[in-house]
Amino acid sequence: MIQYPLWLADGGFLNIVEKNKQIKLQQKINSILKKENGALIAEVNDLKKGTKAIEERARGELNMIKKGEIFFQIINKKK
Repeated sequence: MIQYPLWLADGGFLNIVEKNKQIKLQQKINSILKKENGALIAEVNDLKKGTKAIEERARGELNMIKKGEIFFQIINKKK
């Protein structure tokens, strides 16, 4: 009866072990999200300051080309 609070009660050993697992998992998730946020912040800053990122997006996503450029499309045929 004396050991019940130590092992099973709120704040007992098993509870603390479970909380530590949850903390480690959340720290991993936070680390991943921080990296993603850093990449997004860098992209936003690049879009605000420079035109190269905008041009790259226009070319890649919208298939746009500049005046005077010639567009070549390479098609790989499956055998």
